[in-house]
Formats: sequence, C-alpha cells, structure tokens
Amino acid sequence: MKNKRIFYQDIGRQDYHKAFAFQTDLFERLKQMKIQNKHLQKPIQTENYFIFTEHPHIYTLGKSGKLEHLLLDEEELNQRKIQFIHTNRGGDITYHGPGQIVGYPIMDLDNFDLEILSYMRKLEQVIIDVLSIYNIKGERIDGQTGVWIDAKTPFARKICAMGVKTSRWITMHGFALNIDTDLSYFSHIIPCGIQNKGVTSMQKELGYIPDKKLIKKQILESFSNNFGAEIVPKDLQS
Repeated sequence: MKNKRIFYQDIGRQDYHKAFAFQTDLFERLKQMKIQNKHLQKPIQTENYFIFTEHPHIYTLGKSGKLEHLLLDEEELNQRKIQFIHTNRGGDITYHGPGQIVGYPIMDLDNFDLEILSYMRKLEQVIIDVLSIYNIKGERIDGQTGVWIDAKTPFARKICAMGVKTSRWITMHGFALNIDTDLSYFSHIIPCGIQNKGVTSMQKELGYIPDKKLIKKQILESFSNNFGAEIVPKDLQS
C-alpha cells in the first residue's frame, strides 16, 4: 500500500549548510529504506517529509550551472556578506535569502505514482494555486521550471524558483517563493542562467507584504490537494 502521509516541520531561518545536512540525512534515510526493501519479503512503507525554511543571503549553483552566471568575485561576495556554494540539485544559479519561503519535499515518488517531470509540474501547480488566492496569475514557461508572471510577454518575471535532486525516485531540494525578498540580490547573478527575464515577489506584485504564516498554511493545503497527501506536523530533528 502506498504511503501518502507527509511529515512536515518548519525549521525557521537556517544556515544553508545546516539545512542541507538535515535534508540530506532524511534523503539518505529513505534511500537506505528502499535498498533494504529489495531484500524483504514484506517491504516496509517508506516515509515522506517536507521542510519549510528560510536562508541567510546565499547563491547556490546547481550541477548544470555555469560559474560565469555569478557576476561577483570572491572579494565582492565577502564585502556584501553573501555566501556562495556549489550544490547537488539540478539547474543553474539562484539566490536564497530573507523574505523567501523555501520548501524542501523529501519524498518517495513511488508512493505517489509519479515520475520526475510529473512531480515538477505538480510542484509548480502547488505554487500556482496559492498565488491564485491573491489574484496573482502564476504560469509556466515551456522548457523552464518554476512559476512565472506574464510568462508569454516581454515582461515575464519569475516569482518562484525550483530545483531538485532525485535518486531511486526520492526527492530533495525544492522551491523558493519570493514573498518580500530584496530583489536587488538577483542583479548580481543571471538567475537560473536565463537572460532577459526578470524576477519578482509577492510584495512587488501586490503592493503589500502578505502574511508568511498564512501562505505556508496555504502551501501545505495546496500540496495536500495536488498530491492527494495527508500532511502531519512532526519534529523530524529528534
């Protein structure tokens, strides 16, 4: 029987390296469970997790990214107190910082009968549905991941970046939704390696700062609806 229960925890603002280590631990736990299940007559159910967090200023470069898409040198990064790291998700370079809601689903896609592409489309739909509550029309762009505003116009701008890693159909990393993010930090990179397209936030689109706690609640509800999942709070660090 498929396990469609997802345990979630909001770990608050967390250094990227600590959050990465935390989700990696959960990711490896699920991987080992699937490996062991191959040798069991009665396989045990794999679990699913979801982490909310927010990071201090950092640029992360994915496996397929190009270093030249970072427009600052090491000295300039230090002056601005911005970290930079290579990470193991897909995609190019992106920014994380205060004012974002970052979500990391660590899930066994076999529990939801999903492949990678269908998982990404559902993840985008989660955010599109939440934005619609605020009368913001989130859209997709063919060949690109994430959620955009005015996608088919010269004014296309990304409001939510996405990048994932999968192994044995288990996911990690996820999405970063700009709420009241300082968008000037995106001017020091070519976000996701995409030129001639902008970046935006809910604050910029709405003219006010929406309630982050409410948006997190709405994301969980949308996630539950789109994935047919039961979402349960749990201390995952214990």
